[in-house]
Amino acid sequence: MLTIDIISIFPDYFSSPLKHGVVGKAIDAGLIRIRPVNLRDFTHDRHNTTDDRPYGGGAGMVMTPEPLARAISALRNEDSQSVVILLSPRGKTLSHEMARELSMFQHLILVCGRYEGVDERVIEKMVDEELSIGDYVLSGGEPAALVVVDAVSRLVPGVLGCDDSAGSDSFANGLLEHPHYTRPRTFMGMPVPEVLLSGNHREIARWRRQQCLRLTLERRPDLLEKADLNQDDLEFLQGLMNEDG
Repeated sequence: MLTIDIISIFPDYFSSPLKHGVVGKAIDAGLIRIRPVNLRDFTHDRHNTTDDRPYGGGAGMVMTPEPLARAISALRNEDSQSVVILLSPRGKTLSHEMARELSMFQHLILVCGRYEGVDERVIEKMVDEELSIGDYVLSGGEPAALVVVDAVSRLVPGVLGCDDSAGSDSFANGLLEHPHYTRPRTFMGMPVPEVLLSGNHREIARWRRQQCLRLTLERRPDLLEKADLNQDDLEFLQGLMNEDG
């Protein structure tokens, strides 16, 4: 079972989100375990201080190293193979492949930064990876931690109910996902593509693959450089580019 500990000064932040949706069901089913950890429980002063002024001056405050080091050490004592991840705008950007790799571990420790950041000595000594969810700054690592929890948890076997679901997601095969349709058959004058009503599973699979290629070319052509493409894919893409050219 995957256990994810989340170190935060606002552990109650996670109370509602972790009760709902896929993650909430997975927790109830015992497939994953998510534990918000109050950083203030690891302070030793009467004010439960977790931040201080930065050396060298400047605006804002910095998270002090001692409480974080105690919290990480305490959680790591439970599993020597734990992976410690600091949510940080300077980290590697979370990708589907990275989420897949993280889902294979037994114990993740997510550290939610606050203020101007975390004392660098904790990062150098105790953090295995810095991780970002995009090129923007949040008030704290808590929203990013929820994104990581969701992205990773849904890749744990059994969490989605149908393991094929994750395999057809956008980015799972290096491409964006194909369009989806359901009832009614016609909506606002727009019919469902006939191929999806044909019952011909081979043609449906071919259409979906081509739609994945078309959308990726239109919206994220950078993904095509690393995608696993066969000769039919390459010919289809070339045809699309010839149409545009």
